[in-house]
Amino acid sequence: MGLGLMLCMADWQHLGSVPVEERVRALGDATLWAADDDEYQRGGTAGSWLWPPDRGDAWCAEYDFRSTSGAFGPHARAGDAWDDMRPLVDASVREAMDAFLTGLVWDEDPAADPALSGGGGFFPPPADRWHPSVLVVCPPEALPGKVNAWSGVGSRLEELREAFAAECAGWAGRPDTFEDLTALLREWADVTAEAARRGWGLVGLP
Repeated sequence: MGLGLMLCMADWQHLGSVPVEERVRALGDATLWAADDDEYQRGGTAGSWLWPPDRGDAWCAEYDFRSTSGAFGPHARAGDAWDDMRPLVDASVREAMDAFLTGLVWDEDPAADPALSGGGGFFPPPADRWHPSVLVVCPPEALPGKVNAWSGVGSRLEELREAFAAECAGWAGRPDTFEDLTALLREWADVTAEAARRGWGLVGLP
């Protein structure tokens, strides 16, 4: 089995009140119920947020991606595809997409990936890059910028088609189709918009 991704939207203030070394476990514990949810098991929640049965004081939710079956691979492939494509893309699209994808599925300098440092100390640092404690860290203050970046590029995705055909189509380790890539990008846009609306952050657990 490959690496999975459990993406959570979380109230940063609440999570910050938990000791650093306990934050990953707190997120996992808060979403454990989802694994036993019948609708989740049947795939009936795809493309939606999963909330605890008692939402009254919920401080986090898990997003169920439509087309990834919980795997991290499609997100990593999307990031690699963007890395291949970006030199061929118009500068205005490239700058906006860079701003949107950085810290989610792509980083221009992989060593600067916030997940590799535990989100600047907000989470425990990983033992090594092959056993990360978190896969995605996007704090609340970063999300409005991502929403703004998407507003400038979301309607221009068709401009990426030629670059995808030139650099990614048919290559192993890249999205199978251009439509697969853009569908996943649109889901990330929905995710960032909802987290920004709440003033919460995003965390991806392996």
